[in-house]
Amino acid sequence: MRVNVDGTKCAAYALCAEIAPQVFDLDDFGYAVATPEDVPAELEAATGEAVEACPAQAIRRL
Repeated sequence: MRVNVDGTKCAAYALCAEIAPQVFDLDDFGYAVATPEDVPAELEAATGEAVEACPAQAIRRL
């Protein structure tokens, strides 16, 4: 699984980085950025939770 953050939708709530910090990071302005690599199997559950928790629905699974 891979994920992508739509920078035009991200509202900098940072819930994804709280839930799955190994997959999501915040840029200098507080907006989320996803790792470009495949999400390791052991992080898929937390990543899915982060996708569902995003209030701006800015994260999508690829």
